[in-house]
Order: sequence, then C-alpha cells, then structure tokens
Amino acid sequence: MLKNKIIAIALSMFIVVVIAISGCQKDTTVYIPLAPPAVTKSVSFSKDLVPIFTANCAKSGCHVAGGHVPDLTAANAYTSLISNSLINKDAPTSSVIYERLTGKLSPSMPIGGAANPSNIEGLLLTWIKQGAKKN
Repeated sequence: MLKNKIIAIALSMFIVVVIAISGCQKDTTVYIPLAPPAVTKSVSFSKDLVPIFTANCAKSGCHVAGGHVPDLTAANAYTSLISNSLINKDAPTSSVIYERLTGKLSPSMPIGGAANPSNIEGLLLTWIKQGAKKN
C-alpha cells in the first residue's frame, strides 16, 4: 500500500514537471552585452587602433578605399569614422562602430575574424570616452 502511494506521488510530480517544461518556449532573444576588458591607459588612435584596423579590417574587399564604409586604411580611418557619424562621443556604447564590434548591430565585425582582436572593443570604447581624438 505504501509502495503504491509513493509511486502515485512520484508519477504525479513527474507529470507536473513534464507539463511545466513543455509549456516553456523562447519568444525573444535578449542581448546582454559583455563588458570588454577594461583599458586604463590613454589610447592613441594612430598607435593603438590603426594597427588593429590594418590587420583585421582594411583588407581587399572590406574597409579600404572603394570598399565598404568606413575606409579604415591608416590614412583615412579617422576621417572616415568621424564623417560617417560612426562615433558618438555623448554615448560611446551607442557608437555604430562599437555596436558592430560587440555584435549588437549586424553584421558583427570583423567578419570571419577573431572576436575582439587585440581587445579592440575595450580600446575603441576607451578612445571614444577619452574624446575620440586624432592622436
């Protein structure tokens, strides 16, 4: 008799769990940005960011003159970022280039490259917070 009660209780609990789980579904995807590693130094556009752009972005068919905007070649990167309104000094994390690098905007950059090469997200965000100077 006790054995039957235990089986009935266990079966009831199993049915409740199955019903609860089967009712779960995914309605939306929530984007939770991960903070890039903190950068505590002064960031130089020409010394810190341009080399990363050159190695990962300014490649044939990508962000070069005549390619996709912005032109991230060493000679044109700063002007292209500023003139195409890709930097938001008032809300740095809302900068289009930062949102592309973090995957908040699609397509995420760099396409086919390493995620966050050389901590570009942290360096870029710090550079923007420091005034996005042409230094």
